Amino acid sequence: MEFQELDIKGVWLIKPQRYGDSRGYFSETWKQQEFEQHVGKVCFVQDNESFSSHGVLRGLHLQRGQWSQAKLVRVSQGEVLDVALDLRPGSPTRGRHVAVRLTHDGGEQLFIPRGFAHGFVVLSDVAQFQYKVDNVYAPHSEMTIAFDDPDLGIDWLIEPGEMLLSEKDKLGVRLKDVKSLEF
Repeated sequence: MEFQELDIKGVWLIKPQRYGDSRGYFSETWKQQEFEQHVGKVCFVQDNESFSSHGVLRGLHLQRGQWSQAKLVRVSQGEVLDVALDLRPGSPTRGRHVAVRLTHDGGEQLFIPRGFAHGFVVLSDVAQFQYKVDNVYAPHSEMTIAFDDPDLGIDWLIEPGEMLLSEKDKLGVRLKDVKSLEF
């Protein structure tokens, strides 16, 4: 596996090696020992999956306090633009984001540590999105940051009119209106 820390400390792009022939390919997508050597110790407790059509935007979601989550995300079908927004108190990159295309063909994965809001938009016809989390879902601690907050300057690569959003994602709050975050 190839590990590359991105512009925001703690966010890693991981590229598993693929072994292919006329039958297809084989790839190790998770190897605890290698992960810990590069990223650090994380105890994943749950795997999740979503399936979405073109233009579906999910995010920017986070859980606060003791329910905060680190995530390891990947696409097993299609292509998405994946965004991690740094919200860690005291972080020199607080309020900045990284955006990475994740594709089935490339096999890329993104590790997002605790203290980040996360979201993605589907760029292909459909996308199957899989992720590991290190804490269970706790709806009472969840928050949604507005995907279109102009202060964040996120280019989602598709026009807002093409986006399909849940009611929760339509009601996201602007970062400047968030009083406090605990992680």
